[in-house]
Amino acid sequence: MTTTATGAASPGPGAANAVLRVAPAAPAEAAVHFRASLAFHADVSDVAAALADGGDPGFVVVDCRSTEAWDQGHVPGAVHLPTALVPEQAPALLDRSVPLVTYCWGPGCNGATRAALALAELGYRVKEMLGGFEYWAREGFAYETWQGAERQSPDPLTAPAGSGDCGC
Repeated sequence: MTTTATGAASPGPGAANAVLRVAPAAPAEAAVHFRASLAFHADVSDVAAALADGGDPGFVVVDCRSTEAWDQGHVPGAVHLPTALVPEQAPALLDRSVPLVTYCWGPGCNGATRAALALAELGYRVKEMLGGFEYWAREGFAYETWQGAERQSPDPLTAPAGSGDCGC
């Protein structure tokens, strides 16, 4: 805000644009929000890096899509548990003491969110993998199909060319 010659407050430069029409949160509030977001989400690069280390990553990846989608491609080592089957099959497939990371097709699908909710309601600690299988494949990570292992070249719009590290 700036002050006019009469002392009245007026919007500062850029305040009329859509970005600043609602002011950014105070830093302390923003920190609480973003810390909470990280408690609920993981991105494909972080999941891939944890799995690539070779040891126990400390979590289990859960593919909550249909069998047809699973056969098309899935994260290596993932457990296949379609969202609709979570209530009846999760107790036999998953250990409540191990955190879970759910995924579905991609950002346009909320199947991983619904699966994460169902799992949380059953007492599991769970995060959702942002980007889903779409971004797993687009970032060039290996995946398994019913025919075997596959990998695509990284999409330069989702991953840096020539490097697996985006720097974030």
